[in-house]
Amino acid sequence: MSYKINTPKDNYVTYTLNGVDYEIGPTSSSSRGIIMKTEEEALARAIRLEDWRNKSASRKLGRVKKQRLIKLKETDYMTLSDYPSISDEMKAWRQSLRDIPQNYTTEEQYDLLLATDQDKDSPTYGHQTHAIWSKP
Repeated sequence: MSYKINTPKDNYVTYTLNGVDYEIGPTSSSSRGIIMKTEEEALARAIRLEDWRNKSASRKLGRVKKQRLIKLKETDYMTLSDYPSISDEMKAWRQSLRDIPQNYTTEEQYDLLLATDQDKDSPTYGHQTHAIWSKP
């Protein structure tokens, strides 16, 4: 992992790790002024930020799986033996939810799955917009 220390700007140190700039600021301020991180602390923070950024897809997949579990639990009662037969459409929908990790594998696809309606005037404001979440 490469890094460089750029000239501090307004009590910030900028580290460039793998082509991404991270501005690392002071740890706190007090009546005696701003307490700066040491270079080692700032570098360690930049490395943690880089690691966090690199795991973005994994975090998004985790959110998708949580949403998938909620949707499956909402319809689990239909699979019980004392429930009248479940429709083929519902079976196919539940299977498509279980197949999400195999069928959606990129961070861009996870973004599409997690997209929500942002129109505040819409009755579906805040609801997920991808068709896979809609029950048949």
